[in-house]
Amino acid sequence: MIVLGADTHKRSHTVAAVAAATGELLGEQTVAVGRRGFDALLRWGRGLDGERVWALEDCRHVSGSLERFLVGRGERVLRIPTHLTAKARGSARQRGKSDPIDALAVARAALQEGLESFPVAHLDGPELDLRLLVDHRERLVRQRVALNSTLQWHLHDLWPELELPGSSLFYGRWAPRVARRLARAEQTMRVRIARDELRRIRELSQTIKALEREIAGLVATIAPQLLSEPGFGPLTAAKLVGEIAGAHRFATAAKLARAAGVAPIPASSGNTRRQRLDQGGNRQINAALHRVIVTRARCHPATQDYIARRRAEGKSTREAIRCLKRYLARQVWRLLQPPHPVENKLSPSIS
Repeated sequence: MIVLGADTHKRSHTVAAVAAATGELLGEQTVAVGRRGFDALLRWGRGLDGERVWALEDCRHVSGSLERFLVGRGERVLRIPTHLTAKARGSARQRGKSDPIDALAVARAALQEGLESFPVAHLDGPELDLRLLVDHRERLVRQRVALNSTLQWHLHDLWPELELPGSSLFYGRWAPRVARRLARAEQTMRVRIARDELRRIRELSQTIKALEREIAGLVATIAPQLLSEPGFGPLTAAKLVGEIAGAHRFATAAKLARAAGVAPIPASSGNTRRQRLDQGGNRQINAALHRVIVTRARCHPATQDYIARRRAEGKSTREAIRCLKRYLARQVWRLLQPPHPVENKLSPSIS
């Protein structure tokens, strides 16, 4: 087996070929980004003796074109998280940093973690459309929050006695009231800026609502089984579907849990038996699972009973939530398996 580690950049890609059995560097290649460069890279890779697998540092927009090119031509491609390559580069004997060094670090990171522990990339499907929509909505929400913070200070400067709830200008009657008050005020530069910011906030709110409706419709089409589960709203379900990008990429539920950073890591020594929290993995999936568990803890009797049992055993609520996140990752993996989702088996006897 030969591992082809790729360090991807906007204008060039560097690939290092490493023997899986020995870790020996077999060769390096740097090409310009584009179809011609990708063709040359593929011919070089296929010219190496032995079975091969491509390990691409998961940089999304930077590595996406090469990933699609390789997958479309039948190559096996793995996505390697960036924090693993940084760790591999830090522990390498060779000092410094360059594209060949980084490409070698990607390949060796894949070997150190085990090739079977990484999800296999595949061609884009409806999950990518959903992820792009969710990411776009989140960017607009951040823009709206930033505008709202600035506008709140302008309004405080104009009328210190005016008290507005934090997100009051996004919904309800406050935005029209503030707009009328700004229209009646003396038209100073501050008032002009405040009026412009308020207008942009209202436009962003309308766009965000339209995106939420579109996202809800896509989730209902792609993964309606998630929406029927307790604790899953359209946005959380969309985040999971988009970030997982096909549960069939993970051979087992345990591999999805590891990729999401919810699988416990043994940290025992001598007579001490303990596990530590995994700080790696896809933190977007991790956060979405956490939101589901927190929601269930408020309104789902089986989850509430489980947390109560764990607390009676001496565990904290946080530790109980960690256990539930590992269980939920297994449940999500089952539900998203094509072509027929497995029915939910949640019961009060979760362990």
